[in-house]
Amino acid sequence: MMANPIEFYFEFGSPYGYFAAQEIDAIGQEFDREVIWKPFMLGSAFKATQSMPLMNVPLKGPYCVHDWERMSKYTGTPWQMPEKFPTAILAAPRGFYWLKDQGKTTTAITFAKAAYKAYFADKRPMWEAEETADVAAECGIDREEFLQAVQTPEVKARLIQEGQAAIDAGVFGSPFIRVDGEDFWGWDRLPMVRDWLKNGKWG
Repeated sequence: MMANPIEFYFEFGSPYGYFAAQEIDAIGQEFDREVIWKPFMLGSAFKATQSMPLMNVPLKGPYCVHDWERMSKYTGTPWQMPEKFPTAILAAPRGFYWLKDQGKTTTAITFAKAAYKAYFADKRPMWEAEETADVAAECGIDREEFLQAVQTPEVKARLIQEGQAAIDAGVFGSPFIRVDGEDFWGWDRLPMVRDWLKNGKWG
């Protein structure tokens, strides 16, 4: 019997999700677990939890800016504060599910990593569909087909459905990782995820 997959929930506008995305596949490979990437929009989760973006919270915002710079140095992950942050990034998750629904899961994950890098390392305006289509093209995806697809009602509805499914499943932040029914919220929980995969339940 195959082991349960690692479910990796994330938001393309989430810095902590960006850092987790650099490591999650390696964790899956280490423990021979499939990683299922599940982008969603945090806006709906914020409504459900009556929360708001970290940058809008007094004291937390400046701390997080420093934390992301520190994490970049700590992990060796390229990082630059985006020119527009926070902001809604819609074309990337829509495009992800459009690709996945065509059976192009590997391409979808490659694109997801490229989109994250474009926004958080290269300061590209990923809130713009045209720019996102450029990144898709750099991943070997037809630019015009991508651009048309992410504007269709069906693809837009797909992302909304995934977001609601995430909330219904108890997901409220990014990154949010589920392993064998156990939930871990945040990049700083990755060592716990590894330990769980290695040893199972504690105590």
